[in-house]
Amino acid sequence: MTVLLVLITFLVLAVFDYVLNRGKVQAKQPAFAPVRPALEPAYVEGFLVPEAVRYHPGHTWLTRERQHLARVGADEFAAKLAGNIEKIELPKPGQWIRQGQTAWKLYRNGERTSMISPIEGEVVEVNPEVENDPSLLRRDPYGKGWLMTVHVPDEESTWRNLLPVNLVKGWMKDAATRLYARQPALAGAVAADGGRPVDDLLAAVPGAEWPKITAEFFLT
Repeated sequence: MTVLLVLITFLVLAVFDYVLNRGKVQAKQPAFAPVRPALEPAYVEGFLVPEAVRYHPGHTWLTRERQHLARVGADEFAAKLAGNIEKIELPKPGQWIRQGQTAWKLYRNGERTSMISPIEGEVVEVNPEVENDPSLLRRDPYGKGWLMTVHVPDEESTWRNLLPVNLVKGWMKDAATRLYARQPALAGAVAADGGRPVDDLLAAVPGAEWPKITAEFFLT
């Protein structure tokens, strides 16, 4: 009888210890630990175009965090063209967004432009830092200026509709060429910073129609 009581006591203590330590281990694990690729610098016509992310023709980017979860943002071309924006209006977590349709809006000087989503799915999280400080978008578009994470149920269809990797450089070069052909003064604005774009490209062009020019390149 004594042996049985000892065994029962030992079993109870073992179960209690397991539950206690299991709770501690779980508490130490982060709720969300994104895996971000190393962004090696790559430039096209002075614009940063990291090869570790994928691009949509509307000048947005995304990268796969883990299965069915993608991080989304605006590329540097879009960020510099949008320039000194005062506000970013992002979708709400839980909202469903469709690839190729308006996902967020940018505001400056009482005017508004919008950008389309590179992906289809449910918004999981938006970046509160870029909402509070929109300048992060143009200062660090692929890092602190990310915009949202999205749960993507149908990854195959979404990724198939992005720009093929081998066409990205040509696409960006064409975008820069079209922009400079439309506004020749912008080529000088880029050259003024050693070949890198200034923070607010259209600020160098008096009378530039910000909503119209951004809409052309953002495909809105």
